[in-house]
Amino acid sequence: MTDLTPHSSRSVILTVADVVDETDDARSIIFDVPAAMADKFTGYRPGQFLTLRIPSDRTGSVARCYSLASSPLSGELPKVTVKRTRDGYGSHWVCDNLTAGSQIEALPPSGVFTPTDLDAPLLLIAAGSGVTPVMSILKTALAAGSAPIVFFYANRSENDVIFATELRELTHAHDDRLTVIHWLESLSGLPSETTLARVFSPFVGHHAYLCGPGPFMDAVHKGLAAAGFPHHDVHSEVYSSLSGDPFTDIDIDAPTAEEEANAATVEVELDGETHTLRWPRERSLVDVMIAAGIDVPYSCLEGECGSCACTLTEGTVDMDNPGALDDDDIADGYILGCQSKPTADRLRVEF
Repeated sequence: MTDLTPHSSRSVILTVADVVDETDDARSIIFDVPAAMADKFTGYRPGQFLTLRIPSDRTGSVARCYSLASSPLSGELPKVTVKRTRDGYGSHWVCDNLTAGSQIEALPPSGVFTPTDLDAPLLLIAAGSGVTPVMSILKTALAAGSAPIVFFYANRSENDVIFATELRELTHAHDDRLTVIHWLESLSGLPSETTLARVFSPFVGHHAYLCGPGPFMDAVHKGLAAAGFPHHDVHSEVYSSLSGDPFTDIDIDAPTAEEEANAATVEVELDGETHTLRWPRERSLVDVMIAAGIDVPYSCLEGECGSCACTLTEGTVDMDNPGALDDDDIADGYILGCQSKPTADRLRVEF
């Protein structure tokens, strides 16, 4: 097998250490990480995702985002879990082609679906393969937190429950903190907004993190609202297919004198360093940082992946497309660097 070569200065070639069949249509892919990239790939936050470059006969490649199911605190290798979806080219390719020893190109972990306080009580909610980032959060909170955790997990049938054995083991090991509620459509039908409100109401005060198919997420949001959860305690993961190629480096020209004349000033904190930059009104933050030679995290540049999500701590911006962020994320101060343009004279941003 010919070794792969990265197509971008930001990407890395990962080697598959093992593949584990979780259910009939879901597999976990476990990766070895090159020593040179260990800090980025082992220091990820629970709930984040990897972007994989998947070969395509038609377009050369497609980019797909898959959530990490592993915990950065457990000592386990990074792992994504992929469930086959109908007409899903990426998921079928991963499940059919990756075996131990395979190589695949990836971008470092990113995403904002991650708890800010592991000691807060958590209500974790998932359906189907939406369990993947939730499992990462669960294992990390059990390892580093102290508060009670409730996990509501919906599936079509018992055979579709991903991580069933691992969940039983975690419940047994942490029976003083962890409560797992399984909802099976084969037994109880689809959960309604009213039923979900009744199930969730005892846990008002918990921070809710939810991931799953769109109709399920809609019902859960309504159920949480009816149960009395404030919006700032509800956090959703948003999945989107990427149409562009994030595995290509881009060059951005430095701002012109005319752009500089009316530019805002922004302080950007990234990887422990603070950069002070002039931010032209018609340029995105990612463009400004690339032009300044700063290794800013980004992927799709379309607002769909969330790789460039950051926190606005001072100032205001307009976002052309907040797609990867939901209203709760925006209320919490998150912005997308690739979509944001300044509307204040001074701003401060933290990655």
